[in-house]
Amino acid sequence: MTKAPGLRPKLWTTVKNYDRKTLAADIMAGIIVGIVALPLAIAFGIASGVTPEKGIITAIVAGLIVSVFGGSKVQIGGPTGAFIIIIYGIIRQYGIEGLAIATFMAGAFLVLFGLLRLGTIIKYIPYPIVVGFTSGIAVTIFTTQIKDLLGLSLERVPADFIEKWAVYAQHIGTADPWTTAIGVVSVAVIAVMPRFSKKIPGSLVAIIVMTVAALLLKSLAGVTTIETIGDRFSITGGLPEAHVPPITWDTVKRLVSPALTIAILGAIESLLSATVADGVIGDHHDSNTELVAQGMANLVSPIFGGIPATGAIARTMTNINNGGRTPVAGIVHALVLLLIFMFLMPLAQYIPMACLAGVLVVVSYGMSGWRSFLALMRNPKSDVTVLLITFFLTIVFDLTVAIEVGLIIACLLFMRRMAETTDVKVISDEIDPNEELDIKAGNLEHLTIPRGVEVYEINGPYFFGAGNRFEEVMATLGDRPKVRIIRMRKVPFVDSTGIHNLTNLCAMSQKEGIQIVLSGVNPGVHKALARAGFNELVGERNICSHINLALERAGEITAQA
Repeated sequence: MTKAPGLRPKLWTTVKNYDRKTLAADIMAGIIVGIVALPLAIAFGIASGVTPEKGIITAIVAGLIVSVFGGSKVQIGGPTGAFIIIIYGIIRQYGIEGLAIATFMAGAFLVLFGLLRLGTIIKYIPYPIVVGFTSGIAVTIFTTQIKDLLGLSLERVPADFIEKWAVYAQHIGTADPWTTAIGVVSVAVIAVMPRFSKKIPGSLVAIIVMTVAALLLKSLAGVTTIETIGDRFSITGGLPEAHVPPITWDTVKRLVSPALTIAILGAIESLLSATVADGVIGDHHDSNTELVAQGMANLVSPIFGGIPATGAIARTMTNINNGGRTPVAGIVHALVLLLIFMFLMPLAQYIPMACLAGVLVVVSYGMSGWRSFLALMRNPKSDVTVLLITFFLTIVFDLTVAIEVGLIIACLLFMRRMAETTDVKVISDEIDPNEELDIKAGNLEHLTIPRGVEVYEINGPYFFGAGNRFEEVMATLGDRPKVRIIRMRKVPFVDSTGIHNLTNLCAMSQKEGIQIVLSGVNPGVHKALARAGFNELVGERNICSHINLALERAGEITAQA
């Protein structure tokens, strides 16, 4: 495969100094991560509305591709809880083939993000949005597991969040005590297991213990009410054939929105996971290479029946904590899953659904980030607003709406905050050289503002959010000077609205016989003004590099008047 310019997978650089000690550590870490990933892949697959095999296939394909072509040394790719709600919604609306096409499109978007070098930009998505939709997803995942966790007798679970809880409340009396016990004990085992061993995954222990318990209850006590994976799905361990779903332009248009949601969420989660990993191992990942690898994983996964995948924080941290330091560990993890899939998959039919629900309840608790949520509630009101709106939209509607609305609100609040940092003040009588930065060197005396001259200072970016601030200040002044000096030394950039307002100001001032003089214009702003033709309107001589020249020019103009 041809390597895109500037994209360097970490595998290609780490193998140069590879040794036996590192290989041994990577193999051990890969085996452990593969075992940890097994129950999660099965649970994520079932919760997403697909078969258990599809979850494992996704972990195999994505895990292999992300490790071979990714920009992080230790990133583990695979299905994650964040995608459960999106996948479930897409399947309900567009079917399995619609999901495959949306995943394929998301992969193309991710590759495009990486090739366009957007990896660093995606990192700047506001933190309240990330916490809001992550917490919302966690609550939604927990809500979807209540039926299996308690063994409720329900023919159909509503899609709407509020309706779900209303139905649960109506049918709480149908809860099966044996199923509830399996679910609750599973949660307890997973929660307690780290106290005894941090290397042995609690989810795997819970699945083994609860599967054995369910088999004993069925054979010795005649308990037949505990539903297992085999009761709901037909389990096979054969490798799937490659199949490219038929893609039409009409389907592409309908699936653009969910595909973009998958891509954006996948990009955020994978780069967040890689960043967290960097802090632990003291490395720096290549975000653009990582995005291309994530895109490739999502391009290939649906061809083999898989679902969307991204970087998995929990599995990545498990990899690090068990000694994994190169992408070889991720490759071993994928191979371990492949061997389990080929030879042990039929045994999965005996796993109780309540146990998998318990696994996802623990996953949702970990995803909730309730400590971060509560900490953000003490932040400025604008951050709290974005957090709560994103959180509730994720729960009540869906993640696509939450991300879109959250980003729009965050952008609007950011623009308002930027506009508030830009102020315009009037300087009268004298300018103190000790407080100014653009006064000519050696001039240590106070600069006197001549009669008939007004000096205004714009402090901050002059963009559309602050464009009217200057006009508002001027409207409060009654005098009509001969010259208006506008100091722009603290203006880092100007946009088309700012240029438009300056142009209008200059035109109106000329009608009133007032000359505009600009002072301290930086090269970038000067270039933007020149491109817009502002220099011809105000006159090149009236754009000065510092206040001394501006005052001299103002003196010349007033003397000629």
